[in-house]
Amino acid sequence: MKIGQLKFQALFFAMIVMAGIMGLSNTVQAQLIKPVTVKSTKGFDETVDALKKAVSGGGMMVLSEINQGKIMEMSGMKMNAESIFVGNPTVGKQAFDEDPSVGLSIPVRINVYESNGVTYVNYFKPSDLFPSGSKKLKMIGEMLNGKLEMMMKMVSM
Repeated sequence: MKIGQLKFQALFFAMIVMAGIMGLSNTVQAQLIKPVTVKSTKGFDETVDALKKAVSGGGMMVLSEINQGKIMEMSGMKMNAESIFVGNPTVGKQAFDEDPSVGLSIPVRINVYESNGVTYVNYFKPSDLFPSGSKKLKMIGEMLNGKLEMMMKMVSM
């Protein structure tokens, strides 16, 4: 083998090893992110209604809803569960302008479910899910975290 080929193979091998390490790092980081879970003082329907009011009052809007309870009925499971996707198009534009990969994290998904007669609301903090390295995205993520915390207080009261 020529020296040029050996250098290329060594470089290629190093790139594969680094890609594997970076992938493992992302996997470990994803496993460390835990959802915020809040116990509601209301029933399921009242919690969903309170959450929608809190979203509107927090300067955001409901962009989409998925009734997971109805979907699970197809498998014979009975449950109350709904995912509500919330956001603000102006804030979203700022985030997407900075890094379009934020589409994995926004709009923010809020999950409402009932377990053993108790209703819970949970979500992942946007700041934990946004790509790192951008001061602007960090600021937007922290601002969204604050809005979600405020909404959870309204739901849990």
